[in-house]
Amino acid sequence: MRLLHTSDWHLGHTLYDVSREAEHAAFLTWLLDTLESQEVDALLVAGDIFDTANPSAEAQAAWYHFIARARRTLPKLDVVVVGGNHDSAARLDAPDPLFHALGVRVVGGLPRHRGGLEMERLVVPVHDARGKVGAWVAAVPYLRPSDLPSVPDGEGDRLVEGVRSVYSEVLEGARRRRRSGQALVAMGHCYMTGSELSELSERKILGGNQHALPVELFPEDVAYAALGHLHKAQRVGGREGVRYSGSPLPLSLSEAHYRHQVLVLDMEDGALKQVRPLSVPRTTDMMRVPARDAAPLAEVLELLAALPAYEAGAPESMRPYLEVCVSLPRPEPALRHKVEKALEGRAARLVKLTPFYTGTGGALADVRPGLSLRERTPEDVFLARYARDFKEAPSPGLLESFHALLTQVQEDAS
Repeated sequence: MRLLHTSDWHLGHTLYDVSREAEHAAFLTWLLDTLESQEVDALLVAGDIFDTANPSAEAQAAWYHFIARARRTLPKLDVVVVGGNHDSAARLDAPDPLFHALGVRVVGGLPRHRGGLEMERLVVPVHDARGKVGAWVAAVPYLRPSDLPSVPDGEGDRLVEGVRSVYSEVLEGARRRRRSGQALVAMGHCYMTGSELSELSERKILGGNQHALPVELFPEDVAYAALGHLHKAQRVGGREGVRYSGSPLPLSLSEAHYRHQVLVLDMEDGALKQVRPLSVPRTTDMMRVPARDAAPLAEVLELLAALPAYEAGAPESMRPYLEVCVSLPRPEPALRHKVEKALEGRAARLVKLTPFYTGTGGALADVRPGLSLRERTPEDVFLARYARDFKEAPSPGLLESFHALLTQVQEDAS
């Protein structure tokens, strides 16, 4: 049988207040076409459907529209979705009666029934092209500390051992249902040891990085573990069958160089045969000027003027996102105005202007050490603060303005 693993869609995401709605729409259309062309039997979505717990109406409409199109176009496709740390568990679970009638399994939060885990929702059969059960999925959503069972003192980290207990119980429930030739598949939304975190757009979860989960959470009889949360596609612990699919879109400027993809899995006789990454087409580029580090303002303005021109009638959503990085040896009060002026008529749209200050970066105490604050003159403090950010000394005009202001303050205080 064939499965497709994806995660971290973050519907409703904005990049510096710029909507990503058109990019997400293009991805969902591509995904639907891929599911059909690749003859996929089951779609696994490992959390963070939405970017926030209270998504916009447009984001929710995109989600429901995708499910409706998938069910209409591919009526035999099994769909299994777990909630992520950005999702509201209650919001994802609310339409469960409707999804259940459509043959779609969404597990937003950890379901319990009569004091125990609700295995009928957590353990999901998925079917091959002949309509027979080809795998059992242990569909574990993002686990919050309140979801975890208590662990006796002295038996390891409470959070890690609590998560291990939940996964063990759900996997054992799947094993009891599994028959010969059927694969055991796990799903989760978590942070694991041996993986690489994108600091700018991924929240540390489960109490921080000190609570990263061990890959041993998934025993060797698990044919594949479909993980979500990390936006950079990667294996975990060197295991071919324990993977983050990564996000389909770069969710910060720092993620522009990632390979954004989905993973197609082929199973045979209950075992993983191969994993194939399929790159997601990028409809909107991300650019940085200069390409690396920062450059003086005059050089940056020349680079901006050389960017491709804006084509009249081109969709706004296809204009590249642009970060501009300028090194500043002196203050530039009109920095943004100069950058925006250079970008007039260019296709790229400025979303982030990053100044790199060329000063010492030192603290006030590093200048003339040994002097207390009481012994420093106001001019000492001003010059030290200026030198922290800027390499050049302040101009005579700026010093004159400082002295005039200082005199006024002293006169007003007397």
